[in-house]
Amino acid sequence: MRTRSLVWLAAVASVLSLTLAQAGAASRPAATPSQPAAFPVTIDAANGPITIRKRPTRIVSLSPTATETLFAIGAGDQVVAVDDQSDYPKTAPRTTLSGFTPNVEAIAGYRPDLVVVSYDPSDLVAALGKLRIPVLLQDGAKSLADAYSQISQLGEATGETAAAVQLVRSMKDRIAKILAKAKVRASGLTVYHELSPDFYSVTSRTFIGRVYALFGLRNIADAADSTGSGYPQLSAEHILASGPDLIVLADTVCCGQSLATVAGRPGWSRIPAVASGSIVRIDDSIASRWGPRVVNLVRAVATALARLKP
Repeated sequence: MRTRSLVWLAAVASVLSLTLAQAGAASRPAATPSQPAAFPVTIDAANGPITIRKRPTRIVSLSPTATETLFAIGAGDQVVAVDDQSDYPKTAPRTTLSGFTPNVEAIAGYRPDLVVVSYDPSDLVAALGKLRIPVLLQDGAKSLADAYSQISQLGEATGETAAAVQLVRSMKDRIAKILAKAKVRASGLTVYHELSPDFYSVTSRTFIGRVYALFGLRNIADAADSTGSGYPQLSAEHILASGPDLIVLADTVCCGQSLATVAGRPGWSRIPAVASGSIVRIDDSIASRWGPRVVNLVRAVATALARLKP
């Protein structure tokens, strides 16, 4: 489980005992009627210019982030299949298709007129291209700007341009309001983001890391990333010596981590975040995606920081 999560994160590269799910799924802005989109459209994707000749009605999404976005912009009825990791929203037509080890024949069996992927294992893009199936490759976002751009791309690709613009505007507005209330009181405080109980983490170079930077938080993983991967494995000694003020657990679903399990680790009860209970429990899926629910992560971090003593 740990290995698969890290592969996904690297290829897409994410509160005082708060479960992020309790913050509620990031709400989609109210749908508004949109004018029929003009096709064909050409999109500058990560795999080059992709021309979509008509509005797709049989989309296969092998990217959990793209799946969330497609449904958020009102293109869910155009999706006929999603991969086995696309668990949100629950109404998505989940299958046994794998985004890690894709089966070209199985994908083609759904007769897709568009396939969306977040990376290109085993030259999947080229294989589908030989079958004349257009593929939209959207690499892991490095920043909020990248995430917004990908939402806009999916809007163009599906004929839901107006809804995508509206979603981006809503996300920007909500995040701006959260940050405005939070001000910059986190400046100087430190954060440890845990991907797995064996201390894999994320640095400020990653999408999730840049979310923490919005608050002025210093990431303790930065100093330990000797390879520059963005996803180093820290040592318990490094974490204890760094004494993070805030700990974000992104291994709650896969590995059952909580304030209680963290506090029970040798020496961890002395860490400021553990002593004060400043633990954000985040759904693993949000920690590995860069779609509409990133607003939930921003809100959860802000809530945790607001409860810290000045």
